[in-house]
Amino acid sequence: MTPERDTTARLFDLDGRVAIVTGASSGLGAAVATALADLGARVAVVARRRDRLTELAARIDGLAVACDLSDLDGSGEGLEAIVPAVVAALGPPEILINAAGTMFTTERAEDEPLDAVRRTMDLNLVAPLRLSQQVFPHMRALGRGTIVNISSISGRVGIPGIPQASYAASKAGLSGLTAELAVQWARHSIRVNTVAPGFFRSEITGPLYESERATEYLRRNTPLPKEGTAQDIVGAVLWLAGDAGSYVTGQTIVVDGGWTTR
Repeated sequence: MTPERDTTARLFDLDGRVAIVTGASSGLGAAVATALADLGARVAVVARRRDRLTELAARIDGLAVACDLSDLDGSGEGLEAIVPAVVAALGPPEILINAAGTMFTTERAEDEPLDAVRRTMDLNLVAPLRLSQQVFPHMRALGRGTIVNISSISGRVGIPGIPQASYAASKAGLSGLTAELAVQWARHSIRVNTVAPGFFRSEITGPLYESERATEYLRRNTPLPKEGTAQDIVGAVLWLAGDAGSYVTGQTIVVDGGWTTR
């Protein structure tokens, strides 16, 4: 490898850096965790499903932390236990990927139950803020760190035929949170960004891809002539997680095949 190519490759080298990835038991979270480990990071994978986490952690030589992220202040397997467990097993975290998120209702806005609204906000918005607060002192002590929130194009545009008011609000909130944390923590060389994926196959979008009518709708409204996958999102996350994105902070990066450019 030439010196120039070696320098370029180092932009994505995460050797020895400790990373936390939430929502890692499936889909995008699992793909991101695997990619970070491939680049040398020591990865703690976080989700509720212990069996899936254990298998993934063994495969990437990482740490499985079973946790209910909706338990914001509880002991045991609540959110407050994550960072201490990671520090004890791997060391202080330098990378946080907030990939956990879901929809708790598909009711139209006027009918969304209050409990579902609160659960959506707690998991999709409050939990990323609380985890960011938990990793902050460790990143400040290290003198650097990067946080990547996984949002959605639903936080930027309305999607006809898919009711998701509280989900869209929570994802839009992530962009606001990202900008504010980026400004407040920039003096500590902590970067905070958001990646907003378009449509790709996941547990949330699974029903869409089971309908030929729905998949045709997605194809017709996506300028790039391919179906999105989790791997299409991973590259943007890796760019922001490492030194390749060292001068990028406070941004929401849309990865949607051109959906929102129409």
